[in-house]
Amino acid sequence: MTLNDFLTIHDISVYEFSEILDLAEKIKDKPQLVQKKLAHKVLTMIFEKPSLRTRMTFEVGMLQLGGEAIYLSPSDIQMGSRESAFDVGKNLERWVDGIMIRTFGHAIAVDLAEVSRIPVINALTDLCHPCQAMADFFTLREKKGALAGLKLAYVGDGNNVCHSLLLASAKAGSHMTVATPSGYEPDPKILKQAEEDGKDTGFSYRLTEDPKEAVTDVDAVYTDAWASMGQETEKDERQRTFTSYQVNNALMASAKSDAIFMHCLPAHRGEEVTDEVIDSTQSAVYDQAENRLHAQKAILLMLLENTRKNG
Repeated sequence: MTLNDFLTIHDISVYEFSEILDLAEKIKDKPQLVQKKLAHKVLTMIFEKPSLRTRMTFEVGMLQLGGEAIYLSPSDIQMGSRESAFDVGKNLERWVDGIMIRTFGHAIAVDLAEVSRIPVINALTDLCHPCQAMADFFTLREKKGALAGLKLAYVGDGNNVCHSLLLASAKAGSHMTVATPSGYEPDPKILKQAEEDGKDTGFSYRLTEDPKEAVTDVDAVYTDAWASMGQETEKDERQRTFTSYQVNNALMASAKSDAIFMHCLPAHRGEEVTDEVIDSTQSAVYDQAENRLHAQKAILLMLLENTRKNG
């Protein structure tokens, strides 16, 4: 199978979703089998938002696959002000084999993919975080086995991570409950896409304002920062609004006794999660971080083995 771009989980089929997870499992088990697959391939990494895990896992992933990755900082391109997405894409396609972008507006990644003859990977936008969700569901499959029927609770802001988890749940046939304060629910367009994607998989979701209701009898509890990058001016207000949405031992006690705790990191300890939860034996956060590498290597292989897009 060859993908053209990886912008959102909504764009891939149920089969492609499973194939990425299967390939990630094979890569993690026997990395030597793919260590030369992307020899002489070059990935450009455009960062308009900083990151530890995204940069390290994509750069290390390309090196382990035999290729190279070139980091471009926010000051290198200034896309949209110094140079348009169209011109950036038309230049990069002449030099490299793929583009990874971590940016703000989702339309920037879409525009870049539309004009580029080489694959574009969304490493995070304000709308979604598909690479993270693929690593998360790979982690869930490792920890819990079959994904179909799995119960996942998300507690906090209905943000880009929440959006991609909903779309991944829909492809996997999982059940997801989202607990947010009023006004912080997931984007209705994403909910509609999830309903569409999950109509034949057994997927279901619920929205609630009650964190305890959300986590009751679930297999995994997930949270994220209350204020994401670009929302710094809202931090104080959000801390007041989300105080009762902290994942602590009392909240985890409502989940199944073997439930795991998940977070995409970086975590703000003492805010959305307490030390006793994130450092507990139930925590899978560092397994998630490791699995970013394996899941993204699978995505890179599917996109870059045949560099030019179909059609």
